[in-house]
Amino acid sequence: MANKTGTKALSSNQEDYLETIMLLDDEQDVVRVKDVAAKMGVKKPSVVSALKSLAEKGMVEHEHYGYIRLTDTGRKVAEGVYHKHRLLYEFFTRVLDVDEATADRDACFLEHHISSLTQERLIRFIEFVNNFPKQDQEAQWLINFKGYLKTGKVEPCSNLETKGDAGRKEAGDESA
Repeated sequence: MANKTGTKALSSNQEDYLETIMLLDDEQDVVRVKDVAAKMGVKKPSVVSALKSLAEKGMVEHEHYGYIRLTDTGRKVAEGVYHKHRLLYEFFTRVLDVDEATADRDACFLEHHISSLTQERLIRFIEFVNNFPKQDQEAQWLINFKGYLKTGKVEPCSNLETKGDAGRKEAGDESA
């Protein structure tokens, strides 16, 4: 089965290998099987097997006992997976107030299953959160949401409550 780029679809596990190879490549001069095994917590034969499959799909280049290199296609896929990971991580920590370890683990799982539409909406939402009302302060609704997570009590956002429908129309909401 081929995906939108014409390459054979990759499993979540294969995407994790590509992401790990890219991160290691960005950190050090060369990437070896033992580096990938250590970073992912797997045995070297598992890495070799995954590399063989990824090489057959044109994602990596790897000579027996040699260095591992991502192809241009492999790097593009790895960057996409990593971008999704960072986006989800930021959403979980910044908006949902999830601890870093849980956010990282959940982002690692969900990065393989998020649609491009949801990814785009999350990007726009994070941009909105980061720029509303000012970049250096949290929006009142976000502060109230974090308070709700801790106490279970809903505190109204006074600036939205007083404007009502007129405030939503000013913001471009035609349904108000």
